Amino acid sequence: MKHKLKYFAGIDVQINRGCCYYIIEQNKKYVASGWVKENIPQTLRTLLLQVSNNRPDKIAVGIDAPRMPITKWRNRYFDRKMNSWIEKPKQSFGRECEAIIKAYNIANPQWTKTLAESPQWMKLGYNIFSALEDFKHVYEVFPSASYKMLEKENLTYELCLNHFISGIKDMLDASVAAITVYEFVNGRGCEVGGEDGLGTIVLPRRLEDKRLYETG
Repeated sequence: MKHKLKYFAGIDVQINRGCCYYIIEQNKKYVASGWVKENIPQTLRTLLLQVSNNRPDKIAVGIDAPRMPITKWRNRYFDRKMNSWIEKPKQSFGRECEAIIKAYNIANPQWTKTLAESPQWMKLGYNIFSALEDFKHVYEVFPSASYKMLEKENLTYELCLNHFISGIKDMLDASVAAITVYEFVNGRGCEVGGEDGLGTIVLPRRLEDKRLYETG
């Protein structure tokens, strides 16, 4: 591996059961997993520092939530056939990273809203990103997109069933968030969006490999 990262963590953000996390190491072996229910942003920060031996530069983190709210309406969409942005008369919620994922039919985004209109789970996600702002490798991921891009591959990583019973799909999403950043950091993925200044989403494969997920 060209990078010096040792750990890869995925965080699934939601309110009802708290947030779950899943961590693997550089050989895709299981390290730790669990649930955080109190003081979630700071508790996750402390946990990630402990795992990385107080070396935040040694761990990559994938968070399944928007990085930040929108500050204004989105007034363009991405046309993948033309590979360009098109102005549109109707203004919409959502960031451009989400619009690209929608344009490629990889997944259906939960369009990011303004801070005032954001649901509680999105606000929690904003706070988690803020708590980890001094970590060098923190990415926004979208497990639903990862599932689709990887469905025809034999990608494997160690899956431990510890703590799954509290929320099977949530913990699985956290593990997929971890393997997504692993694939991205190792040069097999891509980063979409960002031109609007509202953050990007990383994917486990490149968009030009669309044969992996196109249905038509």
